[in-house]
Amino acid sequence: MSAPISNVRPAPDPLLVDLADYALNAPIASDEAYDTARWCLADTLACGIMALAYPACTKLLGPVVPGTSIVNGARVPGTSYELDPVQGAFNLGAIVRWLDFNDTWLAAEWGHPSDNLGAILAVADWLSRNQAAGTTPAAFQSPLAPRPSPLTIRDVLTAMVKAHEIQGVLALENSFNRVGLDHVLLVRIASTAVTAAMLGGTREQVINAISHAWLDGSALRTYRHAPNTGSRKSWAAGDATSRAVRLALIAMTGEMGYPSVLTAKTWGFQDVSFKSNPVTLARPLGSYVMEHVLFKISFPAEFHAQTAVECAMKLHPLVQDRLDQIERVELTTHESAIRIIDKTGPLHNPADRDHCLQYMAAIGLLFGELTADHYEDNIAADPRIDALRAKMVVAEDKQYSKDYLDPEKRSIANAIQVVFKDGTKTERIEVHYPIGHRRRRAEGIPVLQQKAHAAFTAHYGAEKAAHLMSLFADRPKLESMPVHDFVGAFVK
Repeated sequence: MSAPISNVRPAPDPLLVDLADYALNAPIASDEAYDTARWCLADTLACGIMALAYPACTKLLGPVVPGTSIVNGARVPGTSYELDPVQGAFNLGAIVRWLDFNDTWLAAEWGHPSDNLGAILAVADWLSRNQAAGTTPAAFQSPLAPRPSPLTIRDVLTAMVKAHEIQGVLALENSFNRVGLDHVLLVRIASTAVTAAMLGGTREQVINAISHAWLDGSALRTYRHAPNTGSRKSWAAGDATSRAVRLALIAMTGEMGYPSVLTAKTWGFQDVSFKSNPVTLARPLGSYVMEHVLFKISFPAEFHAQTAVECAMKLHPLVQDRLDQIERVELTTHESAIRIIDKTGPLHNPADRDHCLQYMAAIGLLFGELTADHYEDNIAADPRIDALRAKMVVAEDKQYSKDYLDPEKRSIANAIQVVFKDGTKTERIEVHYPIGHRRRRAEGIPVLQQKAHAAFTAHYGAEKAAHLMSLFADRPKLESMPVHDFVGAFVK
């Protein structure tokens, strides 16, 4: 006969406490982290603004009930929507992630830490507007900006650094994708922690909110992989950030939490969803992730393919007039790229194509560029693309795979060489670090600024784009700017 189950309620799992204490109290002393966060904010908003040109994205935006508007609500940059912060987070998270062009993080688990801006900016704008108007409910008085002062962009940047850190450090050694779970789980965890703190949650409330985020488990990765790759991967971050805000708001009511949500025998996250492996923090929480984050600057390509596209673009002048003479294309890459984006057979939609290594390399070889438009059906119908894909031979370089996992390198290497039917070859082009890597930060930030300026110009026109870019030019002035004034500048 088995022993009765103890009903003594345990202390919160240490990981819940660590995340809550960091979100609530940890000082961020790194000037590099804040400076990177400034340009991360510009880049992330630019990605969202670019997505507004795509009807497949915009059809998902707006309130749940058409025509609904919230007084002093969370606004969606580039639109006229004013929403509750939960739906505001969905809208923001969806546009930020839609084109697969915002920052990324590669480790045992990967993901896109700037996805969290959906929750952060929606909550910050809603709080800031109500604080400025004197209408914030007492339950949501943020310790970051007590009434009547609205939150500032400094508060947003701090929340971004912390969300990046929570998501990224959890990803260093915990591989959720290896057990079939989607990495947006970590977006929900990070966004819940920082937004519960922004809302003025007590230590207990923030711990409770985070416990609910783990209790939700995770979406499957089905929509990211052949043969089911689809557009849900483009709004999954919106779903995660909106759920995070909802859970933070629930915790603020005093709703109870679940202290051993991770470690409970049989019923906890670790036993149910993580094959009884412990969920751990690989390093102390600080500002490491924001400092090392990877920007997608030159083109919207799944990050394992960024250097492959760069190689292909360099080879474009050498092959554009010899396409019919190509015997094969030798593409050398690392293990993660093979596992995630090495794909043959028909590609059914843009989400399928932007996660196909061969498709992205073919576009670079054919056109010498890669934009979001190259994933659309009209471009994909070009028979030369599939003809080139069929000639590609993908192989792993074990050293590339080793360097990918090396914490001192974190390279994302690819190489391409084109072999012609007459036996001649192009040079072998090899790139270890994409332009968005920390090792190329000085080279990359000016290109990031050009990307943001082009996105704002296309949507708002040249005059307003110049004004928006000027907001980021003076960091002290930007950091002191009230959030509602900043977001107001992006409203259309």
